[in-house]
Amino acid sequence: MWRIGILTASDKGARGEREDRSGQAIREFLSPIGGQVVCYEVVSDDPARIRDALIRFSDREKVDLILTTGGTGLAPRDVTPEATRAVIRREVPGIAEAMRLASLEKTKFAMLSRGVAGIRGSTLIINLPGSPKAVRECLEAVSPVLSHALETLKGTFGDHD
Repeated sequence: MWRIGILTASDKGARGEREDRSGQAIREFLSPIGGQVVCYEVVSDDPARIRDALIRFSDREKVDLILTTGGTGLAPRDVTPEATRAVIRREVPGIAEAMRLASLEKTKFAMLSRGVAGIRGSTLIINLPGSPKAVRECLEAVSPVLSHALETLKGTFGDHD
């Protein structure tokens, strides 16, 4: 069972003015891949708060996978990719590319998504868009490789034949 952290970046969500439907969409998606949510937080679109939560989930809570939602667009307060880059050691660009490509098949606006994916220690971090529909589309695009990625990251996957 994979230990999962969900981090929602939303000013309105952090103030209790908006229900976190994107975080709920992530939760609904995790059961089939054997994920258990052990950390969940809604933070404002503040780089320091996002960085702190990512570090805490990864380093203290030892989650295997952090899925963020929100803050990946072009608005001035959309800073999730920058906060993520500040804490990861290596990027995994193919994940973000695959999500954008899958989303582009549905909407031209997908090219405006700036989400990234990367590794901190033994934790994989993936930025998802802020809408529940986009969250589901992106997770569908990457779900076939998530277990393999996490097994490889943990050193539990065998040799490639």
